[in-house]
Amino acid sequence: MEHGARGAGIKEVAARAGVSAATVSRALSGNGRVSEATRRKVQEAADELGFVISYNASSLASGRSRNIGIVLPTVGRWYFSQVLEGAASALIEAGYDLTLYNTSDGPGHRESVLKEMLQRKRLDAVITVALRLTDEELGQLREVGKPIVAIGGPLPETPTVRVDEFSISSLATRHLIALGHTRIAHIGGGEELERDFRMGSTRQDGYFQAMADAGLSVAPEWLSNSEFSVAGGFAAAKRLLADPAAQVTGIFCAADEIAVGTMLAAREMGLRVPEDLSVIGIDGHELAEVFGLTTISQDPAGQGASAVGAVLDLLQDRPVSKDLLHGFHPTEFVVRSSTAVPGSLRT
Repeated sequence: MEHGARGAGIKEVAARAGVSAATVSRALSGNGRVSEATRRKVQEAADELGFVISYNASSLASGRSRNIGIVLPTVGRWYFSQVLEGAASALIEAGYDLTLYNTSDGPGHRESVLKEMLQRKRLDAVITVALRLTDEELGQLREVGKPIVAIGGPLPETPTVRVDEFSISSLATRHLIALGHTRIAHIGGGEELERDFRMGSTRQDGYFQAMADAGLSVAPEWLSNSEFSVAGGFAAAKRLLADPAAQVTGIFCAADEIAVGTMLAAREMGLRVPEDLSVIGIDGHELAEVFGLTTISQDPAGQGASAVGAVLDLLQDRPVSKDLLHGFHPTEFVVRSSTAVPGSLRT
């Protein structure tokens, strides 16, 4: 029997709540369907009696460990750390543990991580972040019966939380065009984001499409790459702005950190933002508000929480949201003071 701090057992909680012991177990463990009203009633009874369910006992009974594996390239980048924070918070709230796997620690590390993950029978499910799994890798995971949810996919026949990289990049560029800018540069992401789902080049493709739709040509000197960091954006922007052939009035940056670096580079070179140069980014980084940066927020913490929600649905045999199979995670266009009409068009 499971007991709380004051010795109450599951039967006492059931009697207090007016439900069966099985309903108490389902309500507190999350394993099985229970209405929200019943869950609250059971939780209130458990709190009053000081009862805390033993997840070890529940795991033995259900064959589940209440442990979710999250596989991601790194925790050293803002996006990945935010995804992890959102997922971890949602898992804690649901009473699940988290096992983290980092695939970027050297050659062959990814393969060993995936093999180890397969061997750890104590994982109930797997969330992959910005990883393109091969058909063989997906097949291996599915063979051992582990539900899989992806973030940043898509993966074949796998519920996926993702944003429409192409469309939001086109939107960012069209914002500058609508203000009257015609000489618009793009500072994109480097090779680190091309390994799996080509995020950097997809964002560049959105820029190209918006420029083409507006009948604007793109000069080679308007294109630059940077790692996703303030320092990387600063260096790339200085090179771009120092090029006498460029003479751009707007820059679309593939990440907010790059955009902040661009604004700092412009300031160092005596350019005013937005009077002399408009800058827009993508992400919703906390620095964007500090620097007055116009951006498109992709809510990475919300992406992590949504992936956990999908995993819990799969574990309880509930259908996942159609958006996780055919749609996109919502984004928010946030206009701030870093973008404006070009100085030449002001009266």
